[in-house]
Amino acid sequence: MKKTAGVIFRTLILLLVGVTIGLYISRNTADRNLGFSFSGDDKLSKVLTLVGENYVDSVNIDSIQGASINQLLQNLDPHSLYLPPQQAQNINERLEGGFNGIGIEYQLLRDTLIITQVYAGGPAAKAGLLVGSKVINVDHKKFSGTKLTADRVNGIFRGEKDAAMEMDVANANGIGTRPITVKRGRVDLSSVNAAYMANDSTGYIKINKFAATTDVDFRTALKKLKVDGMSKLVLDLRGNGGGYLSAATSMADEFLGKGKLIVYTKGVHEPRTDYFATDSGNFQQGKVTVLIDEYSASASEILAGALQDLDRAIIVGRRSFGKGLVQQQFPFGDGSAVNLTVARYYTPSGRSIQKSYKGGLDSYRNELAQRMRKGELFSEQSNRSDSIFKGSSYHTASGRKVYSGGGIMPDVFVPADTTQNSQVLQSLSEQQLFSAYVIDRMQSVINKYDTADDFIKHYTLTDDDFRSFILYSSQTLKEMDSRELLQSKGYIKSILKASAARFKWGDNAFYEVMNGSDVAYKKALEQ
Repeated sequence: MKKTAGVIFRTLILLLVGVTIGLYISRNTADRNLGFSFSGDDKLSKVLTLVGENYVDSVNIDSIQGASINQLLQNLDPHSLYLPPQQAQNINERLEGGFNGIGIEYQLLRDTLIITQVYAGGPAAKAGLLVGSKVINVDHKKFSGTKLTADRVNGIFRGEKDAAMEMDVANANGIGTRPITVKRGRVDLSSVNAAYMANDSTGYIKINKFAATTDVDFRTALKKLKVDGMSKLVLDLRGNGGGYLSAATSMADEFLGKGKLIVYTKGVHEPRTDYFATDSGNFQQGKVTVLIDEYSASASEILAGALQDLDRAIIVGRRSFGKGLVQQQFPFGDGSAVNLTVARYYTPSGRSIQKSYKGGLDSYRNELAQRMRKGELFSEQSNRSDSIFKGSSYHTASGRKVYSGGGIMPDVFVPADTTQNSQVLQSLSEQQLFSAYVIDRMQSVINKYDTADDFIKHYTLTDDDFRSFILYSSQTLKEMDSRELLQSKGYIKSILKASAARFKWGDNAFYEVMNGSDVAYKKALEQ
């Protein structure tokens, strides 16, 4: 271990100051000029001081320091990393469940901010801001048409609680403006993307992260659906990259009886810690199906692994990401922080589902692409023939065989939909053309429907609508592969309809539309 650390520190020093072969200043001279000795510990700090005070050109020491620390950490494992102040703040706000702002989502279209969502109960909602409104002026200064960027917008709209901002806003029709004063306040970020009744007895809840408020958000959604008659649940963890360990154990507790082991953690410096269910769960009896995919990671895998090992749920989808490491955040005074891996976690059967990172960071990052190249995302046979599932096997409470070493293997495999992975679809999404088209061309269509249910059941996008959208998008995307457009045509129509539904009725409507043609969702309902 000491030899490895020495190699890392020597590598960092070489990267920072270069290989000094051609020109050499004696150690004694350097010692005298700098006022410290190169002997002893804390070499990294001393080298950074050396560079900052003596290097030939001006350098950003904070940037070098961050890169150096990050390289050191990434040599340990892929999930230990250095977070610059803004990145640390963004992550912490997301996981703490809120921030100070006005509570809107927006799109910048033709250098104008257009409001696409207003959070219920937030400052913007209380001030009367409406979806579709265009912000023209802010605090008596021209705002629209001033080369707006997301960073600039966030800097203006976020701020101290109770600090007021004045806006001149044009309604969706663009005729005239009206003044609105909004007091910034706490904006809650829910962990629940959607919660609705899929049929008379089955509820659907999609969780997007495991944050400080996740269990409260989930309990609120659960309570409402139980009033609506829910006795079975589809829990969607697809795309959920994780979050707090405590949030995962709290969620698992909702489904398990008292005394059931949920997960345990241990590391060289962390003694084994067991997490058990209490008797406070709100859904200990009803049937549960959990949806996962290759982007379900960390806390998602803790929850899915516990419910699978204890035979509490059927897992549907594709093999999860495979992150079995636990990080602890250590903050610095300037707002930056280090996320350091301090333990591994193990499912109730004793599985560690962390995939290997012995091949280095690049290999680890490309592992999902490797799964695709091997055909694992499309074939159950290929999925189960992977070498990681030829080793040690474990067993659930009822004796079913499960595996370790590379994620949670689902009980029911669902192949990936190739129509969702085209380059043209990615480009349309990145350029926000779906929501832009809704704003520009579909508002009159949406307004013909009084309810989301009426719109979802009766509105259909025609081939002419599809062609109109592609023509509209071609003004931004100059090249679109016609073969890919044809291949993804049905999925593009679904996203357009879902985006229109979300614009007027919110996330529930969006997911209800998207799930209508989702094979994995339908397979989960069958279970």
